[in-house]
Amino acid sequence: MNAINFCVIKVGSNVLTDKDGNPDIKRMDHLVAEITEYRKKGIKVILVSSGAVAFGRKETILPEKLNPVLKKQIWASTGQIDLINTYKKLFAKSTLQVAQILVTKEDFRDRKHFLNMKNCVLGLLAQGIIPIINENDTVAITELMFTDNDELASLSAAMVDADTLILLTNVDGIYTGPPDHPGSELIREVGHGTEKLSSYISATKSSFGRGGMLTKLNMSKKSADLGIQVFIANGKSENILGKILSKDTNFTYFEPKKAKQSTKKWLAHGDQYFKGEVIINQGAKTALYDHKIISLLPIGVTSVYGEFKKGDILRISDEEGNRLGLGRAEYPSKTALERIGLKNQKPIIHYDYLYLFHHD
Repeated sequence: MNAINFCVIKVGSNVLTDKDGNPDIKRMDHLVAEITEYRKKGIKVILVSSGAVAFGRKETILPEKLNPVLKKQIWASTGQIDLINTYKKLFAKSTLQVAQILVTKEDFRDRKHFLNMKNCVLGLLAQGIIPIINENDTVAITELMFTDNDELASLSAAMVDADTLILLTNVDGIYTGPPDHPGSELIREVGHGTEKLSSYISATKSSFGRGGMLTKLNMSKKSADLGIQVFIANGKSENILGKILSKDTNFTYFEPKKAKQSTKKWLAHGDQYFKGEVIINQGAKTALYDHKIISLLPIGVTSVYGEFKKGDILRISDEEGNRLGLGRAEYPSKTALERIGLKNQKPIIHYDYLYLFHHD
């Protein structure tokens, strides 16, 4: 396990709520105190916090028959005020200032928006301000919603080049079966060669959150692949962040691979944002997976799908339909179609903006 210098801490709804779904202010206070200790040790912290809907549900009573999406939007928009104000008051005890950042997937899709957001977050940290990030549920629609805040936290960690991602939930980590079953054992470490773990995990979602352990597993593996170490731990446990730092507690740890370049970290999460797709032949596939640094040239492309412009994210697949990776288009779809299979052309995807799945 590596030292923690710069971390994104995600706190789930089940950590911040009690059994009735009401906000657990005492737990929030404990976590704020622990984050403050991280800051005293010189660790940079970004907080990704759920809980807005729980705060809104407590304060705003809505008709049962009201559209569920509208209900969530109302609770999220009213509850976000209370959530951030509660954090503001709790951090103020240690004279720490917080900032609210509300985002949607659209903010991560466009490279320019992505960099603007990154600069804002890093600027806040440079001024000693703790960024608190949450999804803008008020404007997010189903197609553009994050799977849950685990995905948002993973994206945020990649965006700012954090070395650590801590996902706090209401269990100690990933188990070999349902956590409440006597025979289930905690999986303490997930290495590069660890067998597939998804078969152990129930698809059941948490009581008050939108996601479940399967999302945590997928996001943790993706983050580790990008060079970010990940801890999944129990946010209800006392002094959990301090114990993670001293490695004196139960958690599931994901061993990181070699850190990827910043642009590749952005691309790694683009599988839901791509605007077009290129199909490549076996020769191009072999070349891309060679150890030499190489861009994707039109001569290796057999088909181009979708309408896209320069700078949009493209998905790369082989002729058998296997998804190979993602890249940034160097020119628009019209030009790409004209250059399919041609020699002596500029790359359709430059190596600097190319991310391959399952490739060191």
